[in-house]
Amino acid sequence: MIANHKGEIPFLVLLFPFILGISLAINLSQTTNINGLVISFFFISLIFITLNLTYAKLKLYKFRWIGGILITFILFLSGYISVIKNNELNNKRHFSKAQAQYLVVKINNEPVLKNGWLRFTADVEETVNNGKKSPSAGTLLLSLKDNTSDLTYGDELLIPAKYNTVNQPFNPAEFNYKKYLANQNIYYQGFLFPKQYELLATGKGNAIISYSLQLRHNLVEKLKLNMRDTNAIAVASTLILGYKADLSNDVLQAYSKTGTVHVLSVSGAHVAVIYILLAFTLSFLNRFKYGRLLKAIIIISIIWYYSLLSGFSPAVCRAAVMISMVVIGKTYSRYINTLNILAISAFGLLLYNPLYIVDVGFQLSYLAVFGLIVFQPVVYNWLKFKNKWIDKLWMACSVSIAAQVITFPLSAFYFHQFPVYFLASNLFIIIPTIIIMYSGICYLLLPQITFVSKAIAFVLENSILLMNKFLTWIEHLPFASISKIWLTTAEYLLLYAIIISLFYFFYDKKSWLLKVSLVCTLLFGISISLKRMNASASNNIAWLTLNKHKAVIFKKGNAAIVLTDLQDTDKTYRYSIQPYLDSCQVSNTRLLRLNQNIKIPWMAKKDGLVQFLNTKMFLLNGQPADESLTPKLKIDYIYLTGNPHTSLTAINNNFDYKLLIVDGSNSDNYIGKLKEETENKKVKYKILKRNISLIAVSN
Repeated sequence: MIANHKGEIPFLVLLFPFILGISLAINLSQTTNINGLVISFFFISLIFITLNLTYAKLKLYKFRWIGGILITFILFLSGYISVIKNNELNNKRHFSKAQAQYLVVKINNEPVLKNGWLRFTADVEETVNNGKKSPSAGTLLLSLKDNTSDLTYGDELLIPAKYNTVNQPFNPAEFNYKKYLANQNIYYQGFLFPKQYELLATGKGNAIISYSLQLRHNLVEKLKLNMRDTNAIAVASTLILGYKADLSNDVLQAYSKTGTVHVLSVSGAHVAVIYILLAFTLSFLNRFKYGRLLKAIIIISIIWYYSLLSGFSPAVCRAAVMISMVVIGKTYSRYINTLNILAISAFGLLLYNPLYIVDVGFQLSYLAVFGLIVFQPVVYNWLKFKNKWIDKLWMACSVSIAAQVITFPLSAFYFHQFPVYFLASNLFIIIPTIIIMYSGICYLLLPQITFVSKAIAFVLENSILLMNKFLTWIEHLPFASISKIWLTTAEYLLLYAIIISLFYFFYDKKSWLLKVSLVCTLLFGISISLKRMNASASNNIAWLTLNKHKAVIFKKGNAAIVLTDLQDTDKTYRYSIQPYLDSCQVSNTRLLRLNQNIKIPWMAKKDGLVQFLNTKMFLLNGQPADESLTPKLKIDYIYLTGNPHTSLTAINNNFDYKLLIVDGSNSDNYIGKLKEETENKKVKYKILKRNISLIAVSN
C-alpha cells in the first residue's frame, strides 16, 4: 500500500531528517562539542513554539513552509545530538580517562564460549587506584582463556586495568571489527587468564534480563532431552529462541548461500507467525463489547513474553514493537497506515539508541518490511490467476521477490553475494518454518510427558533435518550464488535509486521515473565497467599482515599468485586473504608454497629470488651465506619471515635493496633488535606485525 499523500505518513516524512542527523553524526566526529548544537536546538525550538503561538496574528498560513523548515532542523539536530550524547567516550567518567590499577566490572550480556575463549562485554562500574575506588562508566569487551568458567550475566568482577583499543583492519577489504564494535559503543578490549580476576558478587544484573537468559538456557537444555542431532538442536535453538552459540559454520553457510539466513534470526517473520496464530485463535473475542481490547492485551502480552524467551534479542524487540503498534492501531482506529506504524517504531527505537541505524539486522528488517508494504502489492499485480491455489502461490512468490529486491543492494554491499535460487528456497521453507515454530513452541510450553514430548520432538527434529537437507542440496547446485560482489557506496545508492524509481513507475506510470531509472542504470553500468577496467589494468604486490602466517600476493590484472603457508580452506585465508582477492576482481588464483618454484610469463621464483614483472623481491627465511656477494644482488624488496635471526650487517653485505619488509611471523625480540639496527643505519623498513599491510604498484 503506497500512501497517496504525505499527510497519511507524517512519521515517515519526519523520520528522514532525524535519520540524516544521526547518519551525519556517526560519519563525522562523534566527539564534537555538544553545547553549540544544544543552544541551536533550543533556539530553533523557541522560534517554532513562538511562531505557533502567534500563527493567526502573523498570518503565517501564507508561509506554511517556514514551519516545515524549522521542524526539519529540530529533528536533524535531535538526531545529531542523540549520537553525541550516546557516545560513551564523551562521558567524563569513562574508565579510559582515569588512572587505575584495577577495574570493577559487571557482565552485561550472556558469555559465549568459542575456541577455548569465553567472550562477553562488561560495564565498568569503578576504577581502583592505590586502594581508592572511584565511580566510572563505559563498556569493555573481555576475552577469558578458560573452558571451565561458569561466569554468567550479572556477575561482578575485579580485573586488572589492562586493556587496549580495538585494532583496525590490517588488510584491505578485511572485516572492520573495530568499526563493528564502535557501532555498539565498544572501543576497548581486554584479555584475561585464569586467576587474573576475582568474582566479587553474582546476580547484580537486571532481574528481568537475568530471568530471561536463564529461562532461555533451560529451554535450550529441554530441547536436548528428546532431540539427538546437534545441527537440528542448534537450528531449533536459533530459530525459536534466538540462541546462536551452537550453530555450526556449515549450516550457517547453507542458509546464507540460499538466501534463507533470515530464518535463523528470530525477527518479524517469527513474531508474525505467532501473531497470526493468536489473532485467529482469539478472533471470537471480537463479538464482545471489550473483546477487541482484551484480545489486544493478550496478544501484546504473549508477544512480549516470547521476546522474554528469546533473551530480549534486538531483532525480536524490534518486531515486538512493530506488531504491538499494529495491534494497538487496529484496536483503536478504523484505518491505519502501516508505513506510518513502521516509521513510529523506527523513530522510537532510534530515540532509545541512535546506533541501531548502523546495525545490519535493523537495516535489513526495516527494509524488508518496507518492501512488503510498498513493493509486494506492485509485484502481486503483475500477474492475475483465476485458480485459487495458483493465486496463493503467486502471492507467496510476490512476498519473496519484494523482500529480496529491496534488501539486495544492502546484502550485496555487506555480504558480497546474491542467492540465485532464493525464490525456490524461500517458497520451500515456508511450511517447514511454520511447523518448526508451532511444534517447537508447543514442545517448550508443555510439561515433559514421555510419549507426547517425544512425538512433538520427532516432528520438530525431522522438519529441521528435511529443511537443512534441501537447502544444502540447493547450495551445491550449479550457479547457486553469485559471489564476489563488491559495491562502492555510490553504486549501492544508485541501485536503490533504480529499484525505487522503477517500482514507483510501475505504480504511477510517470515517464520521468523511468528516465531517472535509466540514467541511474547507465551511471551504475559505467561505474562497474570502470572498476573492472582498472582492476584488469592494475598490477601490484601486497604483503599482508597475518599473526603467525605469511602471505604475499602478486596480482597481474585478474590473475594472482598467492605466496603463503596457508590452505585456501583455512579460516585465516578466508578472513584476511580472500576478501582482498575478491575486492580486486581476481578470478584466477594460484597458491604457492614458500619452498616452491614457478616460472610463468609474468612471474618467476627460484628459491628465495622472485621476479614479478619488473620488480624483484628476495625471500629471506634463513641465514645468508657468511661470505659477501660480489657484486651485491640488486633487488627492490627483502622480505624477512620465519625468524631468520640474521643481522642487518649481513643483509647489507649481500643485497642492494630499497625496502626491508618484516612480517608478523618474526618474534617481537628479533623485530625489536632489527628495528633498532635499521634506525641507526637509516635503512628504510616496514614492519607488518600489528601494522597495516603494504601494497606496492608494479609495472
